[in-house]
Amino acid sequence: MSEKNPSVWEGFKAFLMRGNVVDLAVAVVIGAAFTNIVNAVVKGIINPLVGAIGTKNLDHYSSCLSSSCKGQQGITILWGSVLGATLSFVITAAVVYFLMVLPMAKYLARVEARRKAKEGTREVIEVTELEVLKEIRDALVAQRGSGHREP
Repeated sequence: MSEKNPSVWEGFKAFLMRGNVVDLAVAVVIGAAFTNIVNAVVKGIINPLVGAIGTKNLDHYSSCLSSSCKGQQGITILWGSVLGATLSFVITAAVVYFLMVLPMAKYLARVEARRKAKEGTREVIEVTELEVLKEIRDALVAQRGSGHREP
């Protein structure tokens, strides 16, 4: 039993240290903190703009499908709530994309371009060395063929 504990512990540590687990944890923490910002933008900017033509609270926008929608009676569609949630999602997605995903993609593209440039330089150097070795070989073959031998 004592032999299993270190291997289980090591496996657990390896699981936690994998890149995708750490990335996911960071994303959850940033997402939770970012939710407050998005909610503030929706409540402080979007809702007042919508309120200019109606009520500030989007939850009050609804439609009645039945003849009477008093209290709990009737079929009410709360399309204002859906609109508010959709706006929150679109704002969140836009900010995450423009402030996180796009800059990271540009950074990774630059890193990849630098890596490819370094590989290209190595290939040129390797090809050049290969060419030099071929020239040396050809020169040695030419010396043997012409009868010039050093003692």
